[in-house]
Amino acid sequence: MSVTGSIHSFESFGTLDGPGLRSVIFLQGCSLRCRYCHNPDTWNLKSGKQMDSEEVIKEVLSYKHFIAKGGVTISGGEPLKQPMFALELLKRLKQEGLHTALDTAGSVPLEISKPVLDAADLILLDIKSLDDKQCFSLTGMGNAHTLATLAYCQATKKPVWLRHVLVPGWTLQKERLEDLASFLEGFDCIEQVELLPYHRLGQYKWEQLKLQYTLKDVPEPSEEDLRMARSIFEEHHLKVLMTSFSQEKEIKVG
Repeated sequence: MSVTGSIHSFESFGTLDGPGLRSVIFLQGCSLRCRYCHNPDTWNLKSGKQMDSEEVIKEVLSYKHFIAKGGVTISGGEPLKQPMFALELLKRLKQEGLHTALDTAGSVPLEISKPVLDAADLILLDIKSLDDKQCFSLTGMGNAHTLATLAYCQATKKPVWLRHVLVPGWTLQKERLEDLASFLEGFDCIEQVELLPYHRLGQYKWEQLKLQYTLKDVPEPSEEDLRMARSIFEEHHLKVLMTSFSQEKEIKVG
Protein backbone atom coordinates (compact mmCIF):
# COMPACT_ATOMS: atom_id res chain seq x y z
CA MET A 1 0.00 0.00 0.00
CA SER A 2 1.30 3.43 -0.94
CA VAL A 3 0.75 6.33 1.49
CA THR A 4 1.50 10.00 0.95
CA GLY A 5 3.06 12.07 3.69
CA SER A 6 4.86 15.31 4.44
CA ILE A 7 8.68 15.16 4.56
CA HIS A 8 10.89 17.80 6.14
CA SER A 9 14.29 16.42 5.12
CA PHE A 10 16.66 13.45 4.87
CA GLU A 11 20.02 12.72 6.42
CA SER A 12 21.83 10.10 4.38
CA PHE A 13 24.44 8.94 6.87
CA GLY A 14 23.56 9.73 10.48
CA THR A 15 25.42 8.45 13.53
CA LEU A 16 23.42 10.02 16.39
CA ASP A 17 19.94 8.54 15.94
CA GLY A 18 20.27 4.84 16.67
CA PRO A 19 22.89 2.11 16.33
CA GLY A 20 25.36 2.16 13.45
CA LEU A 21 25.37 4.25 10.31
CA ARG A 22 21.79 5.21 9.51
CA SER A 23 19.52 6.99 7.12
CA VAL A 24 17.28 9.44 8.98
CA ILE A 25 13.91 10.48 7.57
CA PHE A 26 12.57 13.66 9.18
CA LEU A 27 8.79 13.89 8.94
CA GLN A 28 7.03 17.24 9.04
CA GLY A 29 4.67 18.25 11.84
CA CYS A 30 4.77 18.48 15.64
CA SER A 31 2.22 19.42 18.31
CA LEU A 32 4.88 20.34 20.86
CA ARG A 33 6.38 23.80 21.04
CA CYS A 34 9.60 23.09 22.90
CA ARG A 35 11.30 26.30 24.02
CA TYR A 36 14.68 24.90 22.95
CA CYS A 37 13.61 23.28 19.67
CA HIS A 38 16.40 23.59 17.09
CA ASN A 39 14.06 22.81 14.18
CA PRO A 40 10.90 24.92 14.63
CA ASP A 41 10.54 24.78 10.85
CA THR A 42 9.28 21.20 11.33
CA TRP A 43 6.22 22.25 13.35
CA ASN A 44 3.79 23.09 10.56
CA LEU A 45 2.55 19.86 8.99
CA LYS A 46 1.65 21.63 5.73
CA SER A 47 5.11 23.12 5.19
CA GLY A 48 6.85 19.93 4.15
CA LYS A 49 7.42 18.25 0.81
CA GLN A 50 4.65 15.83 -0.17
CA MET A 51 6.11 12.43 -1.01
CA ASP A 52 4.71 9.00 -1.69
CA SER A 53 5.97 6.25 0.64
CA GLU A 54 7.45 4.40 -2.34
CA GLU A 55 9.41 7.52 -3.30
CA VAL A 56 10.84 7.68 0.21
CA ILE A 57 11.78 4.00 0.22
CA LYS A 58 13.44 4.38 -3.17
CA GLU A 59 15.51 7.29 -1.80
CA VAL A 60 16.65 5.23 1.18
CA LEU A 61 17.42 2.11 -0.85
CA SER A 62 19.73 4.10 -3.11
CA TYR A 63 22.35 3.85 -0.35
CA LYS A 64 21.18 0.62 1.31
CA HIS A 65 24.67 -0.88 0.97
CA PHE A 66 26.10 1.78 3.30
CA ILE A 67 23.44 1.48 6.02
CA ALA A 68 22.94 -2.29 5.90
CA LYS A 69 24.68 -2.78 9.27
CA GLY A 70 22.94 0.27 10.76
CA GLY A 71 19.44 1.01 9.58
CA VAL A 72 16.85 3.73 9.21
CA THR A 73 15.40 6.10 11.78
CA ILE A 74 12.03 7.82 11.36
CA SER A 75 12.27 11.18 13.11
CA GLY A 76 10.69 14.64 12.99
CA GLY A 77 9.16 16.89 14.01
CA GLU A 78 7.04 14.26 15.66
CA PRO A 79 6.65 11.26 13.34
CA LEU A 80 3.58 10.08 15.24
CA LYS A 81 1.74 13.14 13.87
CA GLN A 82 1.65 11.12 10.63
CA PRO A 83 0.98 7.63 12.04
CA MET A 84 -0.21 5.93 8.85
CA PHE A 85 2.71 7.31 6.85
CA ALA A 86 5.25 6.37 9.53
CA LEU A 87 3.73 2.89 9.84
CA GLU A 88 3.88 2.26 6.10
CA LEU A 89 7.52 3.37 5.96
CA LEU A 90 8.46 1.10 8.86
CA LYS A 91 6.72 -1.89 7.29
CA ARG A 92 8.41 -1.35 3.92
CA LEU A 93 11.81 -0.88 5.50
CA LYS A 94 11.40 -4.11 7.45
CA GLN A 95 10.55 -5.89 4.19
CA GLU A 96 13.92 -4.69 2.91
CA GLY A 97 15.65 -6.24 5.91
CA LEU A 98 16.67 -2.93 7.48
CA HIS A 99 16.76 -2.20 11.20
CA THR A 100 14.25 0.50 12.09
CA ALA A 101 14.07 3.08 14.88
CA LEU A 102 11.37 5.61 15.75
CA ASP A 103 12.53 8.92 17.25
CA THR A 104 9.57 10.34 19.18
CA ALA A 105 8.45 12.33 22.20
CA GLY A 106 5.48 9.98 22.49
CA SER A 107 3.20 13.01 22.43
CA VAL A 108 0.13 11.34 20.93
CA PRO A 109 -2.38 8.94 22.57
CA LEU A 110 -1.52 5.25 22.61
CA GLU A 111 -4.62 4.35 20.62
CA ILE A 112 -2.96 6.19 17.73
CA SER A 113 0.66 5.27 18.32
CA LYS A 114 0.54 1.56 19.27
CA PRO A 115 0.74 0.13 15.71
CA VAL A 116 3.70 2.40 14.91
CA LEU A 117 5.51 1.55 18.15
CA ASP A 118 4.94 -2.15 17.51
CA ALA A 119 6.39 -1.90 13.99
CA ALA A 120 9.70 -0.31 14.99
CA ASP A 121 12.69 -2.32 16.23
CA LEU A 122 13.82 0.44 18.59
CA ILE A 123 12.18 3.49 20.18
CA LEU A 124 14.21 6.65 20.80
CA LEU A 125 11.97 8.27 23.41
CA ASP A 126 12.45 11.86 24.52
CA ILE A 127 11.16 12.66 28.02
CA LYS A 128 11.08 16.44 28.26
CA SER A 129 10.46 16.54 32.01
CA LEU A 130 9.16 14.12 34.62
CA ASP A 131 7.35 17.05 36.25
CA ASP A 132 4.07 17.44 34.35
CA LYS A 133 3.78 21.18 35.06
CA GLN A 134 7.35 21.86 33.98
CA CYS A 135 6.81 19.74 30.88
CA PHE A 136 3.81 21.87 29.97
CA SER A 137 5.79 25.07 30.50
CA LEU A 138 8.68 23.78 28.37
CA THR A 139 6.64 22.27 25.53
CA GLY A 140 3.02 23.42 25.72
CA MET A 141 1.89 19.89 26.58
CA GLY A 142 2.00 17.65 29.64
CA ASN A 143 3.88 14.35 29.84
CA ALA A 144 1.01 11.86 30.22
CA HIS A 145 1.25 10.48 26.67
CA THR A 146 5.04 10.21 26.89
CA LEU A 147 4.97 8.26 30.14
CA ALA A 148 2.19 6.04 28.78
CA THR A 149 4.41 5.34 25.76
CA LEU A 150 7.26 4.29 28.03
CA ALA A 151 4.95 2.05 30.06
CA TYR A 152 3.69 0.44 26.85
CA CYS A 153 7.25 -0.24 25.70
CA GLN A 154 7.94 -1.85 29.06
CA ALA A 155 4.83 -4.05 28.77
CA THR A 156 5.69 -5.13 25.22
CA LYS A 157 9.44 -5.47 25.89
CA LYS A 158 10.22 -2.94 23.18
CA PRO A 159 13.84 -1.68 23.42
CA VAL A 160 14.10 2.01 24.31
CA TRP A 161 16.90 4.53 24.15
CA LEU A 162 15.75 7.26 26.50
CA ARG A 163 16.64 10.87 25.64
CA HIS A 164 16.60 13.90 27.94
CA VAL A 165 17.69 17.48 27.25
CA LEU A 166 19.65 19.17 30.03
CA VAL A 167 18.48 22.78 30.26
CA PRO A 168 20.14 24.88 33.00
CA GLY A 169 17.57 26.32 35.39
CA TRP A 170 14.95 23.92 34.07
CA THR A 171 15.73 20.21 33.75
CA LEU A 172 19.39 20.50 34.75
CA GLN A 173 18.74 20.52 38.50
CA LYS A 174 20.09 17.86 40.83
CA GLU A 175 16.77 17.05 42.53
CA ARG A 176 14.92 16.76 39.23
CA LEU A 177 17.62 14.54 37.76
CA GLU A 178 17.57 12.33 40.87
CA ASP A 179 13.81 11.94 40.52
CA LEU A 180 14.05 11.08 36.83
CA ALA A 181 16.92 8.61 37.27
CA SER A 182 15.11 6.89 40.13
CA PHE A 183 11.96 6.63 38.00
CA LEU A 184 13.77 5.24 34.96
CA GLU A 185 15.66 2.65 36.99
CA GLY A 186 12.46 0.60 37.19
CA PHE A 187 12.20 0.08 33.40
CA ASP A 188 13.95 -2.98 31.99
CA CYS A 189 13.18 -1.87 28.43
CA ILE A 190 15.58 1.09 28.66
CA GLU A 191 18.90 0.09 27.12
CA GLN A 192 20.58 3.46 27.62
CA VAL A 193 19.93 7.06 28.59
CA GLU A 194 21.20 9.76 26.25
CA LEU A 195 21.76 13.10 27.96
CA LEU A 196 21.65 15.99 25.50
CA PRO A 197 23.21 19.31 26.60
CA TYR A 198 21.05 22.34 25.80
CA HIS A 199 22.40 24.56 23.03
CA ARG A 200 21.27 27.57 21.00
CA LEU A 201 22.35 26.36 17.55
CA GLY A 202 18.81 26.64 16.21
CA GLN A 203 18.04 30.11 17.56
CA TYR A 204 18.55 31.68 14.13
CA LYS A 205 15.65 29.60 12.78
CA TRP A 206 13.34 31.10 15.38
CA GLU A 207 14.43 34.56 14.25
CA GLN A 208 13.89 33.66 10.59
CA LEU A 209 10.36 32.48 11.42
CA LYS A 210 9.77 35.63 13.54
CA LEU A 211 9.24 33.55 16.68
CA GLN A 212 10.29 34.63 20.16
CA TYR A 213 13.14 32.51 21.52
CA THR A 214 12.54 32.65 25.27
CA LEU A 215 15.69 30.80 26.34
CA LYS A 216 18.17 33.19 24.72
CA ASP A 217 19.64 34.10 28.12
CA VAL A 218 20.00 30.50 29.30
CA PRO A 219 23.68 29.42 29.29
CA GLU A 220 24.86 26.13 27.87
CA PRO A 221 25.71 23.54 30.57
CA SER A 222 29.21 23.57 32.02
CA GLU A 223 31.40 20.48 32.02
CA GLU A 224 30.87 20.28 35.79
CA ASP A 225 27.09 20.30 35.26
CA LEU A 226 27.36 17.48 32.74
CA ARG A 227 29.56 15.37 35.00
CA MET A 228 27.05 15.82 37.81
CA ALA A 229 24.14 14.78 35.60
CA ARG A 230 25.97 11.74 34.27
CA SER A 231 26.98 10.54 37.73
CA ILE A 232 23.38 10.68 38.96
CA PHE A 233 22.11 8.35 36.25
CA GLU A 234 25.09 6.02 36.57
CA GLU A 235 24.49 5.77 40.33
CA HIS A 236 21.04 4.44 39.43
CA HIS A 237 22.63 1.70 37.31
CA LEU A 238 21.65 3.26 33.99
CA LYS A 239 23.95 3.17 30.97
CA VAL A 240 24.60 6.79 29.98
CA LEU A 241 25.52 8.27 26.61
CA MET A 242 26.48 11.93 26.72
CA THR A 243 26.24 13.70 23.37
CA SER A 244 28.92 16.38 23.17
CA PHE A 245 28.51 19.79 21.54
CA SER A 246 30.92 18.74 18.79
CA GLN A 247 28.57 15.92 17.80
CA GLU A 248 25.57 18.21 17.36
CA LYS A 249 24.93 19.09 13.75
CA GLU A 250 22.35 20.57 11.45
CA ILE A 251 20.19 18.09 9.56
CA LYS A 252 20.59 18.00 5.81
CA VAL A 253 17.65 19.07 3.69
CA GLY A 254 16.69 16.54 1.04
